[in-house]
Amino acid sequence: MNVTETHACHGGRQLVLTHASDALSCDMTLGLFLPPDTGWPVPILWYLSGLTCTHENATVKAGLQLWAAEAGIAICFPDTSPRGDGVPDDDAFDTGQGAGFYVDATAEPWARHFRMQSYVLDELPGALAAAQPIDLDRQAITGHSMGGHGALTLACKAPGRFRSVSAFAPIGNPSVSDWGQPQLTAYGLDPAAHDATALLRGGAALPPCLIDTGTEDPFRDKLGTAALAAAIAERNLPATIRLQPGHDHSYFTISTFAGDHVAFHAEHLG
Repeated sequence: MNVTETHACHGGRQLVLTHASDALSCDMTLGLFLPPDTGWPVPILWYLSGLTCTHENATVKAGLQLWAAEAGIAICFPDTSPRGDGVPDDDAFDTGQGAGFYVDATAEPWARHFRMQSYVLDELPGALAAAQPIDLDRQAITGHSMGGHGALTLACKAPGRFRSVSAFAPIGNPSVSDWGQPQLTAYGLDPAAHDATALLRGGAALPPCLIDTGTEDPFRDKLGTAALAAAIAERNLPATIRLQPGHDHSYFTISTFAGDHVAFHAEHLG
């Protein structure tokens, strides 16, 4: 891991790092916020971003660092897909680079590079902990939109890994959404196998969960919030789902409730 940028931030440090990823067969860039030095490894919150984003969007706009500094939590901001020369792409904004959907593609031309599930679950945690003071026994995960889908589905797929999960306006039922069904099919996958609502109805569990979605979200028809809430209720899982009056799909909404989400994770991370 090579540190390419270091910025003082709320008593801690905001880093930008690059490394060669075996899982994605390309070089990757990520953001990492480290709270004020404690002298020992700190718990980590993974933040998965949405369609078209890089590591930088949430690093600059989400406003999570202030709350993470106070709670003594590190935050990692991975990119949303592999990138670079030789990495396949698509003219559509919701497929290809910037749209990894946190799954492992099996169809060509995507299969070699588009393995974001393996990257986030298997490769990145170990690589990061080997280079920075991260405690992998205390992990939590959150995300926005496509990243909210990623947070929920990865928590379902890796039981016991994350002590808590949260999401801002997640794509909660992608197998029946224009944001999910076409893209997951193009990647060679069964969309229902990567759908939080379907996974929960199939018996998967979630750790304690917090979800915020705005009542004025212009993409609410693509999110499947009602179906996700019904699946959580059917399973009697520990979750809080809040519909926030007047809020939309933007980083203004994320920054408004960032403190609530970090506090929620801090409670479970200890």
